[in-house]
Amino acid sequence: MIEGERAGFCLTEPVVFVGFMGAGKTSTGKRLARLCNVVCLDTDQYIEQKQGMSVGDLFKIHDEAYFRELEAEVLSELLSGEPCFISCGGGIVVNEKSREILKASNAIVIYLRISADGAKKRIKNYSNRPLFGDIENARRINAEREPWYTEVADFVIDVEEKVPADVAYEVKKTLLRRGILCPKRK
Repeated sequence: MIEGERAGFCLTEPVVFVGFMGAGKTSTGKRLARLCNVVCLDTDQYIEQKQGMSVGDLFKIHDEAYFRELEAEVLSELLSGEPCFISCGGGIVVNEKSREILKASNAIVIYLRISADGAKKRIKNYSNRPLFGDIENARRINAEREPWYTEVADFVIDVEEKVPADVAYEVKKTLLRRGILCPKRK
């Protein structure tokens, strides 16, 4: 059974998570999928399945520009389907095309904000984080991306000292209050 297939809630609009590596986008999305019985898709995992190789290998074999174009295509494809939770890779906002897709869509974009230092505490395996490098590099990248995350966001949640479970409950409450997450009728 796909996560979110059981009766429970439905989304009136897609809900997209953006933010720096280690912010908990995928963990929060998966937790929400379980809590709400709504499907959660991850752009990086989707790309890996479609391309038959890891994100790291895509960066090595091709280049970042190639990968960012794949991200934009996948984002557009996922947003055209049934409303669900979508966890994006940390760099999706680098590509102007992806930012335009997010802004033009009816999706609710939630920016999970974290510092590079906070992300470093959470990330256990750097091998699948091709742009992380060292902490100075991570700080620089996060600072460069901050305006883009803010540009596309409908909501910003500071996650520095929060675990994904707490973030998921906060998002759920916000979506229920706004009428974006609704109980399914029997």
